[in-house]
Amino acid sequence: MTMENENTQNLNCGCDPYLLSLVETPQEQQPVAKISNRSTGLLLASITGGAAIALSVVCFPFVAPALRRVVLPYVPASTQQVENVMKALSKSSTGGKKLIDLGSGDGRIVLAAGQRGFQSHGVELNTVLVLYSKLAAWRQRIKNATFSRQDLFKVDYTKYNNIVIFGVEEMMPELEALFEKSLTSSSQVIACRFPLPNWKPSHIIGEGIDTVWVYEV
Repeated sequence: MTMENENTQNLNCGCDPYLLSLVETPQEQQPVAKISNRSTGLLLASITGGAAIALSVVCFPFVAPALRRVVLPYVPASTQQVENVMKALSKSSTGGKKLIDLGSGDGRIVLAAGQRGFQSHGVELNTVLVLYSKLAAWRQRIKNATFSRQDLFKVDYTKYNNIVIFGVEEMMPELEALFEKSLTSSSQVIACRFPLPNWKPSHIIGEGIDTVWVYEV
């Protein structure tokens, strides 16, 4: 009723009806504009939130290991490092063909050893890298290369003759103590990038960041 009165008054004022329509139209469309803006805001918020959740899911496997007491960062081995490890294995006097790689990353050491006839296994905390390594072994048809998500302090080392470790300097003393109580005789430890602090290596291969220290137990 009020709207009709206003329209009647506007018509009686002698104003041009076209000009009146230009003035009245935005007021009638204002609620529609508010609804449209609200819907757009909700859509953008949903997209942003979904992207943040997806990014968190992807990044978590890489960040989670850093929250643990002992950290083995993922740093891919260079081609020269892989070759140096293979040289150490070929010179082994143990005669054993069972190998474990601690913190196996993308699996390149395990795969290379598997191609050379070793029954090789990699342990890694990063689930994504474990899955990637398993896929690489399947694609290359290397059946004697296996991988698992496992803590290196819970491994049964009596099953292996060759232990490969790409460690960090801060954790080498703890690893040395672990090997002293866990390894059986006729085993060898191949340390990459950093040596064990107190053990004397039987020989050293390479130089710089590609250096490999070989210890016979």
